[in-house]
Amino acid sequence: MRTNYFPRTCPDQELVQKALHADQRAYATLMQRYEKWIFFTIKKMVPQPEDAADLTQETFAKAFRRLDSYQPSYAFSTWLHRIAVNTCIDFIRKKRLQTCSLDAPLLNDESESNYYYITGTDHFTPEEAMIRQQRHQMVRKVVHLLRDKYRRMVELRYFQELSYDEIAQQLDLPVGTVKAQLFRARAAMARHLLEMNYDYGLRAM
Repeated sequence: MRTNYFPRTCPDQELVQKALHADQRAYATLMQRYEKWIFFTIKKMVPQPEDAADLTQETFAKAFRRLDSYQPSYAFSTWLHRIAVNTCIDFIRKKRLQTCSLDAPLLNDESESNYYYITGTDHFTPEEAMIRQQRHQMVRKVVHLLRDKYRRMVELRYFQELSYDEIAQQLDLPVGTVKAQLFRARAAMARHLLEMNYDYGLRAM
């Protein structure tokens, strides 16, 4: 009986080429080789087994759709791992609720000074909800007072929740420049709030 898989000795790069020529056994072999590994990789980021299983399938679907973009100079496993991680990041961002309270620091990166940001969907009294909404509006107003490059940095980092590396890649800047500009952006926000005599809980730098 004909096997559904190629032998273990068949290199990944050869399987990719066969898959690109619509060989279904090549697809099946690549998935059989890496499915468990990708599942457990994803499960470290997304602990729920059902979600991890769905994301594993999504990872392979994306990989097979983009197979023509795979560069043989990289290991197939490395390329597949990157797709899995990015798939998880997208999933986590979509699922993450904007529930940050003013009692919890945001605009806070590692050892940098703490700042406080916006409301959330916690259960507040009507008065608390109104106060938090006012503060949310004030932060947005201050962000729009920033210079364009600083405003863009703040929006990417704290509204879209991109990492330093992702911002650097998107703006074609060194990571060190991104960190420095975010530091200056937060300082500018603090100055604007002080000029408005608005007690917003931002700590001096």
